[in-house]
Amino acid sequence: MKKIVVTGATSMIGNALICSALQDAAMQKIYAVIRPGTKRLERLPDDSRITVVACDIGNYEDLPELISDTCDIFYHLAWPRTATYDEDYEDILFKCENIQTVMKAVHAAAIMGCAKFVGAGSQSEYGVDHVGRLSPETPCKPVRADGIIHLAAGELARILCEKAGMSCIWMRIFSIYGKYDRPNSMVRSTIAKLKRGEHCSFTQSEQNWDFLAAEDAGRAFYLVGKKACGNHVYCLGSGERKILREYIEIIRDEVAPNAELGFGELPYPPNPVMDLCADITKLQQDTGWYPQIGFKEGVQMLCSADESE
Repeated sequence: MKKIVVTGATSMIGNALICSALQDAAMQKIYAVIRPGTKRLERLPDDSRITVVACDIGNYEDLPELISDTCDIFYHLAWPRTATYDEDYEDILFKCENIQTVMKAVHAAAIMGCAKFVGAGSQSEYGVDHVGRLSPETPCKPVRADGIIHLAAGELARILCEKAGMSCIWMRIFSIYGKYDRPNSMVRSTIAKLKRGEHCSFTQSEQNWDFLAAEDAGRAFYLVGKKACGNHVYCLGSGERKILREYIEIIRDEVAPNAELGFGELPYPPNPVMDLCADITKLQQDTGWYPQIGFKEGVQMLCSADESE
């Protein structure tokens, strides 16, 4: 592939995807779709192959006019996040708008002559009742609005892609962390608090969990666009799990070894996921991808990045 479109280009995974694409000498053009007026433009690498396209997430039907080019792959990563875990009426209505956004993105991809549409789903599509590694064949029983909406968006994207003659790849993303993660994520907030010498409170943190570095996630997205053929659902995680408490202790050991951690000081949220691990077998078989950054190394990279700013 030589020309790609990336929505959510300044997001954590979008940025990592673009960085991976730029390592391919065959890549000629990357159309980086951003929100008009975003303050995150400096996240994009300085490379002449990148063309910035300002388009609001609700107006993706305008993309074929803004990008007067035939492209190979359309990566759709833009997905607005609400600030809290709660899902009230207004929050659910807001999330439902994302289904229209995905449909508009698929339609735009078809007009631009893309052979493949790659969308970003979520592990929340599976719900909370499963034990063991989650695979593309694991039944989906979402219990939260975001999981229901991701699942519906992925199914509708597949239907529209089939009608348009495009392949559809749906990536169910597990827990990704990195430099551009949201400040209130567990990894980023814990690092920041420990660096400031603040006390960190947690749940009992007994969940089995699966963390993947953003750099590895971006490379996986790029490779499915380049190598995967046909319609697929892939699970995107490290494929390895630890008790969440162990991950938190790794962060503590790297940032503030003498800090005391407040396990059990917070309650679990409603409908907590207690066993989260991706089965990445199919993704590896189809693309040759595998994670390269271990969690300890990833935390060290984050700490070094913070110190350099």
